[in-house]
This record gives sequence, C-alpha cells and structure tokens, in this order.
Amino acid sequence: MVNAKKPATAMKKSVKPSRSPAAVAAQLSVRVKRLRAQRGWSLETLSQRCGVSRAMLSQIERGQANPTLAVTMAIAHAFELSIGELVQSPGSASSMEVIRAADRAFHFRSERNCRVRTLSPLHLEKDVEFYEVRLGRGGALRSEAHYTGTREFLTVQSGRVRVESGEDAEVLAAGDSVTYRADVAHAIVNAGEGEAVMFLVDIYH
Repeated sequence: MVNAKKPATAMKKSVKPSRSPAAVAAQLSVRVKRLRAQRGWSLETLSQRCGVSRAMLSQIERGQANPTLAVTMAIAHAFELSIGELVQSPGSASSMEVIRAADRAFHFRSERNCRVRTLSPLHLEKDVEFYEVRLGRGGALRSEAHYTGTREFLTVQSGRVRVESGEDAEVLAAGDSVTYRADVAHAIVNAGEGEAVMFLVDIYH
C-alpha cells in the first residue's frame, strides 16, 4: 500500500551482522513481490513507476537476478522506501513495535473518499497484513488479483459496504464479517450514506 516507512520501536535496535549479497538478493525478491501484491500492482505498473523493465522485475521476483544499486534504488523509490527499508532483514528490529494512531508514515492511501492505514509493520517473513479502511460516501477500494491462494477477511465496524470478489458480491452492515478470494479482481464499495469503517486482513499463501 503506499508511503510505508520504518515504524517506531519501543526498544533500541541491536547491531546485526552484515548479510551476504545472496541473502540480500533473496530478501529483495520476497520483499518486492510482497509490496507489489499489497498495492495490487501488476509487473507493468511497477515497471512504469520505477523505470525498470518488466523482464528485469520478473527475474528479481523469481530470485534470478542480482540488481545493481541504481535498479534497487529505483524500485525502492517506486514504493516510497529507502534502500535499507526495502531490503530490511527479519528480526532486525525489537520484538515490540508500536504504530501510533497519528503516525502518517503508515497511511497507505489517503484520498478524499478512501483512506487506508497499515496496522501491521511490513516484514519479509510475514504472510498476514492488517489494515484499517475508511470509505467516504461513494468511495471504493478496488484491487487487481493478488497471488494465487490469497484471501481477505473483512469486518465492518460502522457503515454499510458492498464487497465484490470476481462475480460474487455481498452487502455488509456494522458488525458483519466476510472472507473472500483476493486472487481475482475484488473491491470494497461504500453502499451507505455516511462513512464506512472496516478492518481488513490479507493472508498470502
């Protein structure tokens, strides 16, 4: 989702030993795939945003290429991250991480009728992402298909929404929950008169 930066930690980070180039390349492969899936971007979309060819991005995601510093920097900038944040390693931070309500670094998307806030820090080893979604009247959050097997779980806190997954659709009210396929085109649409607030969980397989 956009503009994710390093979260605040409750404890000071300890110094970790440097990693080998192969380990960094492997981390980068997983990281790029995960970030692209979170944003619902195709390889072509990422290519247009970073100026790196679709073929090169595909090789990077499959772990078949060791990109130059310039290429890595271009990809990091497309995700609005630093190079360090893009290739961060699991366990590099304290086991306790706090995301403050007022921290705009975790505002994945901030538009007039669609605001998405990340409630879980981005880590390479994580297969679950947690978000708060707020849709104004007429607002919608539409996504391209994620990786095969990906599912989403949504709980409506307030308002009324229509959830679409492929050819299926359901209308939910406050307190309702739904799980659906996210490896097909899917959307969350405000079907009420006021703001709708939801909690969304993405599970990658």
